[in-house]
Amino acid sequence: MKGGLAARFLQSLRHVTAAGGVAHAPGPPGGVFPKGQDKSLDLGLGLAVSGGGDSMAMLHLAVEAGLAVQAVTVDHGLRPEAADEAAEVGRICAGLGLRHEILRWHWDGQGNLQDAARRGRRRLIAEWAGVQGIEAVALAHTRDDVAETFLMRMARGAGVDGLAAMAASWHEGGVTWLRPLLAVSRMELRDYLGAHGLSWVEDPSNANERFDRVKARKALVALGPLGLTAERLAEVAGYLAEARVALDALTLDVWGRVVSDHGLGLVLDMVRLAQAPGEVQRRVLIKVILRLAPGDYAPRGSAIQALLARISAGKDGVLAGCRFQWVRGRLWAFREARAVASQVALAGQVWDGLWRIEGPAVAGAQIRALGAGIAHCATWRASGLPRAAVLASPSLWQDATLIAAPHAGFGPGYSAKPLFDAAALHHSVISH
Repeated sequence: MKGGLAARFLQSLRHVTAAGGVAHAPGPPGGVFPKGQDKSLDLGLGLAVSGGGDSMAMLHLAVEAGLAVQAVTVDHGLRPEAADEAAEVGRICAGLGLRHEILRWHWDGQGNLQDAARRGRRRLIAEWAGVQGIEAVALAHTRDDVAETFLMRMARGAGVDGLAAMAASWHEGGVTWLRPLLAVSRMELRDYLGAHGLSWVEDPSNANERFDRVKARKALVALGPLGLTAERLAEVAGYLAEARVALDALTLDVWGRVVSDHGLGLVLDMVRLAQAPGEVQRRVLIKVILRLAPGDYAPRGSAIQALLARISAGKDGVLAGCRFQWVRGRLWAFREARAVASQVALAGQVWDGLWRIEGPAVAGAQIRALGAGIAHCATWRASGLPRAAVLASPSLWQDATLIAAPHAGFGPGYSAKPLFDAAALHHSVISH
């Protein structure tokens, strides 16, 4: 069983690596396991190892497969035992001849704890991977995680994107993230560890019904007699993932015929958009919003539907910090001024998660929304942009003095460029 599971792991890792666009898939030619680590690997592979059963099994499977890897553990500081557990992972890695590092995250008490921990963990690991020159990081999510996520999202009324299976690979924070264990059950991994005398840690939060995932885990046990097993739900989620791919392809086709990019804002041809299926119309709006205000999550389906109803009726609308405004018979979409009014970044930094101003350096300069500074921009109308869009545009200030407002034609020698390729950004919206 040991060799069989390791072979499945390696095969899956190759598949998700290739799907993730990583140049070199790990593992030796022909799938022959070497006795020692494969020194010919071109791929720097990191393993996120918490010390729990899933990630510990992934660690040992990687070693058995002969992969040259590094491991990292994030201590969230939420339990007194966490530091000792992270140190134990380090000792196990040392015994296996692997490099291991412990990263520490601290919660500021804001927002949802589990979501904040997930974001913080990925940010720290991505930074670690960048320093180590690691191109990809593997996570130990299993088939059970897919099923549990399916139930939680179904309870929230999610659509196709939300119910589709977890992405097996994606890019975030300069790293390719991989999930090579999505076709393996949690029990298989525990059996693997137990059969070979390998230890792991059980996080007590996994039994705390305060968390939705724990409730979903217990619900799966109750649903089992109906045939709604983790395996079956993961299978359905996989079908929906295929449907999502088809919808994405259709959405991109409609986008090309419906949306025109004006840099700071987008213009939507609502006559043509109305000819597309309702689901595609909603997906176009989601991509418009994430193009203007990049983020991890799209607005809820009900909010998107309400926005679609408003703009289809010829009314203006606001959602997720983006304004949809009819101007002389054309529907514009751009950042809402109020959503960015308090955002400040130092010159040279990225503002609003998207914009960077380039030009001559000015000591102490800051990037802020143009706002009332439009009064200094006599030629802003030449941009062809709605006034409300220009008010929300990035501009460079030195204290109360406006230095440059590129979208308003103010300040020679300065330009505002998006951090991402605006033409390609709408291709990258995926479910993590």
